Amino acid sequence: MKTIGLIGGMSWESSAEYYRLINEEVKGRLGGLHSAQCILYSVDFAEIETCQSSGEWGKAAEILANAAGSLEAAGAEFIVLCTNTMHKVADEIQAGLQIPLLHIADMTAQQALTNNIRTIGLLGTRYTMEQDFYRSRLEAQGIKVLTPEEGDKAVVNEVIYQELCLGIINHESRNQFKRIIADLVEQGAQGIVLGCTEIGLLIKQEDSAVSLLDTTLIHASGAVDYALTEG
Repeated sequence: MKTIGLIGGMSWESSAEYYRLINEEVKGRLGGLHSAQCILYSVDFAEIETCQSSGEWGKAAEILANAAGSLEAAGAEFIVLCTNTMHKVADEIQAGLQIPLLHIADMTAQQALTNNIRTIGLLGTRYTMEQDFYRSRLEAQGIKVLTPEEGDKAVVNEVIYQELCLGIINHESRNQFKRIIADLVEQGAQGIVLGCTEIGLLIKQEDSAVSLLDTTLIHASGAVDYALTEG
């Protein structure tokens, strides 16, 4: 079993889900008392969010690259960045490593194609929904990306930062997300990408008429695939 290096804390609410899912998956595959060999470096999300809101992506990249380097030095054999938005600086993190970083958008694209989904609705932070770093990885695999209209993007972004990252699960917010998902389906979405690692805390498959692609689950399962693959 390869040792997984997890960069978490963005937010710790979803990082806890990564830890649970990875260990449950290892136990399910190997049985008995097996659990994952992993090392977690949890950053201070307030510092990262300040970099996001002020546009200091280079500073954020430096923080996360240092975290990744520490994990590599501690014995991690590959890196899992437990967040969608900060994959904006994935290339900068990878550049400082001798070990691979498993990109969440690439894994999500592959899952969509496996499920024969060619048009997706993308939910996430405003950075993930609007900027090219994420959607271009999906589009490079021939997947059409739809996003909510402007007012609904604001709703999604606010719920993520003001509720989900703080562990707040609000029934009215769930209804808002269900409405937004239904609008994307009406526009032609064959599946919905939960492109923020906290959204799965709020939205479940029964809340959508089409398949949900939960990036936290996809990324965690893919990490176990890699950890248990020889070579």
